[in-house]
Amino acid sequence: MTVNMSKGQAISLQKSDGGTLTAVRMGLGWQAAPRRGLFGSRTREIDLDASAVLFADKEPTDVVFFRHLVSDDGSVRHTGDNLVGGAGQGGDDEAILVDLQRVPVHIDKIVFTVNSFTGQTFAEVQNAFCRLVDETNGQELARYTLTGGGQYTAQIMATVQRVGGAWQMKAVGEPANGRTFQDLMPHILPHL
Repeated sequence: MTVNMSKGQAISLQKSDGGTLTAVRMGLGWQAAPRRGLFGSRTREIDLDASAVLFADKEPTDVVFFRHLVSDDGSVRHTGDNLVGGAGQGGDDEAILVDLQRVPVHIDKIVFTVNSFTGQTFAEVQNAFCRLVDETNGQELARYTLTGGGQYTAQIMATVQRVGGAWQMKAVGEPANGRTFQDLMPHILPHL
């Protein structure tokens, strides 16, 4: 059963049978919103990018994004850069896979971000979402929808953090501006 998350909401990543999740996928999907023009509706390609920044005691230690597809320890992997989107209806256009059992013990938080590399605002994007999936069985656990468009180009989507030895996801949903995860670091720090 999927939990539709709202800004600031946290969910435990414990399985309903009491077990612990071992591998999750953070998926990102989107479509370009049609724009009305002089000659009818048309869309412009939009390149959204998913990134995962790994933190140890509030210090960034590694990042996974379109130019660094696998974390140094191999526990986090980006499936590849999608330059135009298109799924936006349930399938993932980009995904980041996290093997929770392999994440080194000193890593206590992973922050997932989305940014518009091509610089369009989220007002030009429709059906955009971020979702968390149990990779062992394909079950969608949580979904966070980018709603309301807006004149910003990035969003701090969610965090996955260790809480007492277990993992927990929190929807952040903070809008920001920036083309890459580096531009978003000042916006990430308050969520650590």
